[in-house]
Amino acid sequence: MDPIRIDDPHDPRVAAYLDIRERDLAGRQGRFVAEGKVVLDLLLSSSRFGAESVLVLENRLGGLKDILHKAPAGLPVYVVSTKVMDAIAGFHMHRGILAIGRKEAPQSAGTLLDALPAQALVVVLVGIANHDNMGSIFRNAAAFGADAVFMDATCCDPLYRKAIRVSVGAALKIPFAAFTDTAGFTADLDRRAYDQFALSPRGLIDIRDARRGGRLALYLGTEGEGLPQSLLVRLQTVRITMSKGFDSLNVAAASAVALHHFSR
Repeated sequence: MDPIRIDDPHDPRVAAYLDIRERDLAGRQGRFVAEGKVVLDLLLSSSRFGAESVLVLENRLGGLKDILHKAPAGLPVYVVSTKVMDAIAGFHMHRGILAIGRKEAPQSAGTLLDALPAQALVVVLVGIANHDNMGSIFRNAAAFGADAVFMDATCCDPLYRKAIRVSVGAALKIPFAAFTDTAGFTADLDRRAYDQFALSPRGLIDIRDARRGGRLALYLGTEGEGLPQSLLVRLQTVRITMSKGFDSLNVAAASAVALHHFSR
């Protein structure tokens, strides 16, 4: 693989990397940005996502040789100075490693459920709009062996650059799918014999007393409002008991506690 030197930040070959923050907000038409060495390794090792190019600081190239050997033949690897990298990105890129990935065609929730094992543990997210929380939940899901993540239509994109970075690439590893009809999705899980637990500070069961059967769906809601009441009245509710008078765990930390408890 022969690195390609780029000295002009407006070179059309690196146009996909221009003004990263602004374009993250506007969308990338089926593409996403992977940032950092670990995430690049996961992207190039993935069977679900493809890479279109890599952009790397000249002083980081030597440390990427083993990872870049995983790249498909012909993948462009662009090498730049710090000044050019910052001009392309629109801010200082201290990690100095970026790649453009291609999103896979969206998988339906039902199709993903069909592919899961008999003892599956899945995470169901409702209203998770903060990219840091989304990335942390994916990271925890990977750490504790969750088989998939499902999201309602109000959740943010787990392939947003910051979410991928916070997840340390777990968003590229854990299968995920979105659903639009929450009641219908919950009913589908019922038909598939999933235990369904909704995590809430006001849950009826202390999580230490909760036991899973074969299949489990763990529901997590946005901070503050939490899960909708329509879900809480339908599902078994569990709580992480804390000191009285202060709900101190955010949803990402709560997901780690719950996933550790229910993991096998």
